Amino acid sequence: MMTLRPTHILYAAALLGLVLLPQLITVKYYLHLSVLALVWVIAAQGQNLIQGYTGYVSIVQAGFMGIGAYSTTLMGLHFGLPVWLTILLAPFVTALFALFAGYPSLRVKGHYFAIVTLAFNLVIFIVLMHATDLTQGEAGISGIPKPGRDGGWLDFADRETYYYFVLIIAVAMTALAALIVRSRIGQTLIAIRQNETLVGAIGIAAWKYKLFAFVTSAMYAGLAGALYAHYQSFINPEIFGLAQSLDAILAVIIGGSGTILGPVIGAFVVVFLPEYLRFADSFRLILYGLLLVLATIFMPRGIVGVVGQLWTRATGKAMR
Repeated sequence: MMTLRPTHILYAAALLGLVLLPQLITVKYYLHLSVLALVWVIAAQGQNLIQGYTGYVSIVQAGFMGIGAYSTTLMGLHFGLPVWLTILLAPFVTALFALFAGYPSLRVKGHYFAIVTLAFNLVIFIVLMHATDLTQGEAGISGIPKPGRDGGWLDFADRETYYYFVLIIAVAMTALAALIVRSRIGQTLIAIRQNETLVGAIGIAAWKYKLFAFVTSAMYAGLAGALYAHYQSFINPEIFGLAQSLDAILAVIIGGSGTILGPVIGAFVVVFLPEYLRFADSFRLILYGLLLVLATIFMPRGIVGVVGQLWTRATGKAMR
C-alpha cells in the first residue's frame, strides 16, 4: 500500500493549479506564456536527466529542440505526413543526432563535456542558419499547421485547447522521468553523478547509462521543439541558439536540480520572469541575469530545496 507523502500532496497541488490556470488567467498573453512554459517543462525535464541526475551539464538542449522543430516541419512539408505522426517521429529523429553526438562527447567529463556540447549547439545553429534551401535560413518557415483538422471537434488553433494538449504531454513526460529515476537505470545515473569512478570499479559500463541519459534528454528536447513549432506556426534558427540552451540549464538549477518538480517550477520562472521585468526596459536583461546569479548562489538546491528546508524546520522531518 502506497504511503501518502508531502511530495505527493505537492505534486497534486501543482497539477491542480496547472489544470485550473487557464480559468484563472484574465490576460490572454499570459495564457500564451503558459503554453511556452509547458513546452519548456518538457525540455527542462530532459535537461534534468543528464544534468540533475547524471551530473553532466549539457549545453545543446535548444539545438536538439531545433532539430525536433525542423524535422516535424520538414517531414510535413516535403513528405506530406500527418502532423500527429511528425510530432511522434520528431523525438526519434533527434535521438539519432544525439546518438552520434553523444558517443564522442561522453568520452570527456566535467567542463570539457559542457564545452563539447556547446560546440554542437553552435554547429546545429550554423547549419540551420545557412542551409537555406532546406530551412529557409534566418527568414524561417511559416504556415506550420496545427494538429487536427479544420472543423474538427478540437480546435488546436485556440490557445486554451493547445494549452491542455501540451499540459497532458508535459504531465506524461514528467511521469516518465519519475519512472526512469526510480528504476534501476535511474539509480545508476545517480550513482554516476555521485562517484563515476566507483561505478566503473564495480563493473558497470557507465558510458552506456550516460549515453542513455543524453539521448533520452535529446528526445525530450525534440518533442518540445515539435510542440513549439506547431504552436507558433513559425520557426527560425534564432530561437534555438545558445541563450535558449542556457535557459534550460537555469530552469533546472532554479527549480531544483535532481528533483522531479524542480524543472516544472524553473521552466515557468525562466519564461515569466523576463516578462515581469519589462518595466525596467533596457535594464531588463541585466536585472534578469543578476536575479539568476543571486538565486544560484543563495539557493544552490533551487526553489524545491528551499521549500524542503522550510518543511524540515517546521515539522522536524525531511520532505520525501
